[in-house]
Amino acid sequence: MLHMIKLAVGVRDAAHLAALQGARAKSNPPLRHQTRNRPKRADEVTAGGSMYWVISGAVLVRQRITAIIRDEWDDGSACAGLVLDPGLVRVAARAMKPFQGWRYLKPSEAPADIDAAGQAWGIETLPAQMRAALAELALL
Repeated sequence: MLHMIKLAVGVRDAAHLAALQGARAKSNPPLRHQTRNRPKRADEVTAGGSMYWVISGAVLVRQRITAIIRDEWDDGSACAGLVLDPGLVRVAARAMKPFQGWRYLKPSEAPADIDAAGQAWGIETLPAQMRAALAELALL
């Protein structure tokens, strides 16, 4: 399994991303992100991988990549379509500098999911002193 990471350019927050994608899914299904080049490691990405979205300088959400298809831009030229599950999963926010295009993201380097209570999974594995320091900074 392998993930991907991409900047959500012009998106204000996760709710804005959900609204944009919802409108796009209705007008031109299936929900997908178009990209110029097909990922060379497509089999690994579609074996449980997700797209991690960088919104306003931080990784905030992810969504499963269910398939990678041949697609076309509006002008008819060929591209790849990364078919996305419409559900957005909140992840522990992580600052990210801007970059162009998309990048692969190893599962071991991906931010942890946040549960419904707002807690990142795996927090209990951090040393107590580190948890306390992060909580003091309002990061937990």
